[in-house]
Amino acid sequence: MTDTRTHDEPHGNGLGTRLNWLRAAVLGANDGVVSTAGLVVGVAGATADRGTLLTAGLAGLLAGSMSMAAGEYVSVSTQRDSEMAALATEKQELKEAPEAELVELTGLLEGKGLSHEVAREAALQLTERDALRAHAVVELGIDPDQLTNPWHAAGASFLAFTVGALLPLLAIVLPPSSLRLLVTVLSVLAALALTGWWSARLGEARVGPAVLRNMGGGALAMAVTYGAGHLLGAVGV
Repeated sequence: MTDTRTHDEPHGNGLGTRLNWLRAAVLGANDGVVSTAGLVVGVAGATADRGTLLTAGLAGLLAGSMSMAAGEYVSVSTQRDSEMAALATEKQELKEAPEAELVELTGLLEGKGLSHEVAREAALQLTERDALRAHAVVELGIDPDQLTNPWHAAGASFLAFTVGALLPLLAIVLPPSSLRLLVTVLSVLAALALTGWWSARLGEARVGPAVLRNMGGGALAMAVTYGAGHLLGAVGV
């Protein structure tokens, strides 16, 4: 029984990690869609010049993707530093007080529903196999083999935001002038419906409210920015 539990734990953590990455990618793409759509629709409210729209859209895409990447890098670096510090502390405690750590691990396993005898035996076997890993997984909730990588997180955020931002950018510059706004709005709402549906599925939440919230937020953002751009264009600012 002990071997099965220790085998399943990394698998479960790995699945959870992959789901978190996927959810972050969906949300990053959603941010790219909404922020870039708001920007280009706002500019479209002031001018119909294709070059201006393209310049504004590209600037928004690059600024947003770099901001997302930098923010994710800093955030995940902080998380990784905390994980490394916790592992270092645990390693030192195992070196200085191994018996106390064994008692602690036994208590943690008992807290998961094992009897004292089974928990003690499991703690002994886990300690003999890899004491640091056992404490990291059971006590800290950290898998030492799957520590977060800030560069991977930054790259994923950059890519997700860029992919999302490309949709409104292309939608506003490719169609004829008379259809730009309509094509952009419809494309963005369709994309937001998709990301809302997917994020709800990943979070095992109700799809309908998630989709409506996502589409409503995007529609409001485009309406506000278009109104502001149209007003500024009308007064010649």
